[in-house]
Amino acid sequence: MELLKGKNVLLTGATGGIGSKTAKLLLSSGANVFITGRNAEKLELIGNELNINVDKRFAADISNAHDVALLKERFFTVFETIDVLVNAAGIGIIKPMDTLTEEEFMQTIQFNLYAPFLLLKQFLPAMKIAKKGLIVNIPGVLGKVPMAGAAAYSASKYGLVGMMQSIREEVKRTDIRITNLFLGGVDSSFWDTIDLRVQRDKMIVADEAAKAIWFLCQQPVSGVVSEMVLQPFNHQAI
Repeated sequence: MELLKGKNVLLTGATGGIGSKTAKLLLSSGANVFITGRNAEKLELIGNELNINVDKRFAADISNAHDVALLKERFFTVFETIDVLVNAAGIGIIKPMDTLTEEEFMQTIQFNLYAPFLLLKQFLPAMKIAKKGLIVNIPGVLGKVPMAGAAAYSASKYGLVGMMQSIREEVKRTDIRITNLFLGGVDSSFWDTIDLRVQRDKMIVADEAAKAIWFLCQQPVSGVVSEMVLQPFNHQAI
């Protein structure tokens, strides 16, 4: 496995349950971690809790091109290079078509597909110059296997998978590696606003999901984990 010590990592979605735990694991391995999230207050709390200097955190809406441009500027003010980009940000709207609004559909596409595109536009060029790097996205199992009520969510995640597969072809003559983590149900705040009867006690805990991301950030230089599937044992979809 490749050591994380000294690696420059950008972690989006750091204010979420999985993101904050991932940040802690990355820091414990000696990585230089820059965190971002939409909620400035939560980002400050997490930054203080993990002893991340204020210059290594930046509140941003990564679905906004201007914010992502500022994020790039702030990141490269602190670090000269980027070794790992972990995109743990996103939203989940699970509703049947007859109640799903146009605004909700576009919002899902905006956060789960357009935001990763904006991140790549700003940070992939630096990896291309270095001819190396690692990009980790989290499409979730609904980016492989759809379910009722997930029209918007699956559309955004299938799109993310397709986009990353295409970009993989563009960078295949470099050492830039791309990994998709297909997470099944995780007991996180994702489900707080979703009106479905789910057994959260049988879901993957956020700590284990974070460990999967941490593991993927250490994959060997000689190979690549193109994708990983992690889902609850009793709720396997793949």
